[in-house]
Amino acid sequence: MTPVLGVALLYGIYTYLRARGRDRWRPRCASEDSGMSPFRASAGFTDSWGHFGFEVSDGVAIVTFDRPDRLNALTFEVYADLRDLLGELEQRDDVRVLVITGSGRGFCSGGDVDEIIGALQGMGSSRLLEFTRMTGAVVERIRRLPLPVIAAVNGVAAGAGAVIALASDIRILAESASLSFLFTRVGLSGGDMGAAYLLPRVVGLGRASELLFLGEKIEADYAMAIGLATRVVADADLTSEARSLAQELASGPAFAYAATKMMIDRELDMDLGAAIEFEAFAQALLMTSEDHAEFYRAFTGKRPPEWKGR
Repeated sequence: MTPVLGVALLYGIYTYLRARGRDRWRPRCASEDSGMSPFRASAGFTDSWGHFGFEVSDGVAIVTFDRPDRLNALTFEVYADLRDLLGELEQRDDVRVLVITGSGRGFCSGGDVDEIIGALQGMGSSRLLEFTRMTGAVVERIRRLPLPVIAAVNGVAAGAGAVIALASDIRILAESASLSFLFTRVGLSGGDMGAAYLLPRVVGLGRASELLFLGEKIEADYAMAIGLATRVVADADLTSEARSLAQELASGPAFAYAATKMMIDRELDMDLGAAIEFEAFAQALLMTSEDHAEFYRAFTGKRPPEWKGR
């Protein structure tokens, strides 16, 4: 790797991680308790989101798709709100983990046939491109978000709902849950919202080809067998399992988690030499972090570390 590329990688690591370790670079005039990054514009955070449930407690943010009568099918407004929320989360000091789930029997059944697919029929190509870019931005922001993202899949996850679960870092499925990438079944490409990029990297090229071509229902046990599910739990245990894992992550070294997610995400398209160099720069940066110093103090003091996330 050339020195120029090395410097570029280091700068990329810095800009990606400063949202999680922002206090190391915080200007003296910024309040430690403001709940907002000093690198954010003057606009405050959105107080409420009208198209899904949203709550934050003890470092864990929970998004709940809340159209149970429609199996939480997405509308234009849900897509737009979710895209914008994901853009805000990395600037919030009070969020260390994101959980995405659904109410009722469904996680998310994809785009609403009446409210989205019907409306798209009358749109021109420029407006359609605006829509598809908006949906893709949701997935890209999940992957770029320097937080662990947990999908707690409580039921049907179809189409865009399946891709949102796929884009999450950890997928916990209830035993009754299922996924289906059913885009071809409505006459569209199986490669939507990044599915053709992400799915082969999770389950392999052969299985991804089959799943994207056929759009068949993937039961929870099969999803577990092929690596699409991280865990499968009893329906009654899904919420507690997801919250327990989220709380464990929220109380951990958030700066290190952000670095780890970036490594996983970016190194998918690097050769081994570039990946090792990338990790070397990142590790050198984290060796200057407060959390790494805290580990050593805790280890020598024979006590648990108190992670600060910076």
